[in-house]
Amino acid sequence: MDAQTFITCLIAVTLLTLTPGVDTMLIIRNSARGGWLDGAVSSLGICSGLFVHATVSALGISIILLHTAWAFSALKFAGAAYLIWLGVCSWKRAVGGRQNIFDGKVAARQDSFRLARSLREGFLSNVLNPKTVIFYMAFLPQFINPAEPPLFQSLLVAGIHFTIAMLYQCILAAMVNKARKWLQRPGVNRVFDSCTGSVLLFIGFKIATEK
Repeated sequence: MDAQTFITCLIAVTLLTLTPGVDTMLIIRNSARGGWLDGAVSSLGICSGLFVHATVSALGISIILLHTAWAFSALKFAGAAYLIWLGVCSWKRAVGGRQNIFDGKVAARQDSFRLARSLREGFLSNVLNPKTVIFYMAFLPQFINPAEPPLFQSLLVAGIHFTIAMLYQCILAAMVNKARKWLQRPGVNRVFDSCTGSVLLFIGFKIATEK
């Protein structure tokens, strides 16, 4: 990859990363739940999924998905269902938030950081996102030299995307963590969980109903 292509790629992935979406919503949600580490590990899961999309696109499997209606629909509904499930979990915390006022142990247990959970939530939210499949199919060819191995170049682009996204999302997690004490106030916490849950539900239903 020459210098001009690298700069163009860097600008493109930076703009993509800064555009609010499912990833941003998940980082905000998880950072408020379990602090900076929860958000950072969720970001690691999200960004690891980029290498899956890069590999799949380079091997041409995405073309099969895009031209096989049932396969793409299955991916779309799986991703939508997962986002809806995350939204329902946020709403359950919002509705059950009152018990946190009276039981500090329950609150501590619910807000504790769990490595596997954060990685899983981040990874699945990215890998099951059909919009990421479409984006990588349209995005990657712009930076691939046909004369060179496509898989290596695809992974290189994903590596650039990984670096920019991790940096931005970890900063975002730190900002949310600064406001975490305020966000964990019972009244504020219920409003925050209901808002994030509503957004995740909206995105999930939107993906499920899009043609």
